Amino acid sequence: MKENKLIDLSMDFSVSILNAVESIKGHYALVNQIERSATSIGANIHEANYAQSKADFISKLQIALKETYETEYWLKLFQKTALLNDETAKVLLNQCGTIRRLLIASVNTAKNNN
Repeated sequence: MKENKLIDLSMDFSVSILNAVESIKGHYALVNQIERSATSIGANIHEANYAQSKADFISKLQIALKETYETEYWLKLFQKTALLNDETAKVLLNQCGTIRRLLIASVNTAKNNN
C-alpha cells in the first residue's frame, strides 16, 4: 500500500533533515522551522492511516502535502544561504519531491474513489 511507503519515506526524510541541520549554529529559529515542517509531513501521513473518515484521511494527506511545500522553501533558503551545502540540499530536495509526488497521487486517488 502506498501509504506504508509514504510512512517509511517520510520517516527516513525526517531523520535526514534532523541529521543535516544538527550542526547549524546561530540560526535556531530557522532550524526549528525546518525541523517542524519536515517532521510534520510524516506525522500527518501516519495520522492519516488512523483517520475517522475518508474526508479526514484526505485532509491529513493534504496537510502533509502543504508541509512538503513549506519544507522545500526552507531547504532552498538553507541552500541559498549556505547553511546547507549544495549536495546535501539537493539530496533532501529530491527526497521531499518524491514524497510530494506520492502524496499528490494518493490525494487524487482518494478523491477519485469517493
